Amino acid sequence: MRIDAALAEFSGVSRAQIRRWIDAGGVRVADSVVRPSRRLAIGEIIEAQPTQPVEMDLSPEAIALAVLYEDADLIVIDKPAGLVVHPAPGHPSGTLVNALLHHCGDLAGIGGVLRPGIVHRLDRGTSGVLVAAKNDEAHQGLAVQFAEHSIERIYRAFVRGQPRAESGRIDRAIGRHPRDRKRMSVESKSGRPSITGWRILRRYRKAGICELEIRPETGRTHQIRVHLAAAGLPVVGDVVYGRARGPEAILGRPALHAACLGFEHPIRGERLRFEVGLPEDIRELVAGFGVAEEIPPGADSSVRE
Repeated sequence: MRIDAALAEFSGVSRAQIRRWIDAGGVRVADSVVRPSRRLAIGEIIEAQPTQPVEMDLSPEAIALAVLYEDADLIVIDKPAGLVVHPAPGHPSGTLVNALLHHCGDLAGIGGVLRPGIVHRLDRGTSGVLVAAKNDEAHQGLAVQFAEHSIERIYRAFVRGQPRAESGRIDRAIGRHPRDRKRMSVESKSGRPSITGWRILRRYRKAGICELEIRPETGRTHQIRVHLAAAGLPVVGDVVYGRARGPEAILGRPALHAACLGFEHPIRGERLRFEVGLPEDIRELVAGFGVAEEIPPGADSSVRE
């Protein structure tokens, strides 16, 4: 394995954070500093010294948050569509990170420079449940669960198309699009293993749309949207991996919602589970789809891609 991948797996720390340790000269093999791409051999011993968090240049902002749960170690929110999770080019402020710094006041340094407390992310246009850590121990405990894929994550997506099967599993690697670096693709030659399970909740036959329950087994950038588009089921309103027309264009974002998040409390060990219903903008869109045909759980027709 590459040393950055191995250390990330051993420690539960993100691969990006491991690279920061390496860049700072804090990772050695045989008493020599290494590059992130260094391949390990059986029996080699890695010495790693985590770097100290860099002081942030981020301002707390009084942005309203819909808090589902909060204690001394973590906070769970219902993120609205349109809220960017962390600062990035084009979004230096007005993010969830800025809101958390104002709400919690004690997140400085957690998880790195630009993403204090952030363990996972939702796309700007995706609404739903998101958890953030308040201290390093909680951050590392949650990161391990995400790395081990033991987190329960359920999404609801409205897609254009009527698949023959009632459920399926998409197993296709995802990487940067070979021609458009701002997009992800299943056609990348350097894609990472990615798996998405789905089942139909409702069919809106007249509108040519289905509501799906999505259970991603991995967590790649834009994974759900990319996999569904590649399967011929683009998410309604997604102009990046599909197209928006009529009422879909008015929605202004993909009809994708993180409906459920379940995990073990990283400090106390108890199981926590949070569910949130569809936001108003998606409910208004769905109202125009017509009569729904309910699909009972356990339908035995399935497909693997």
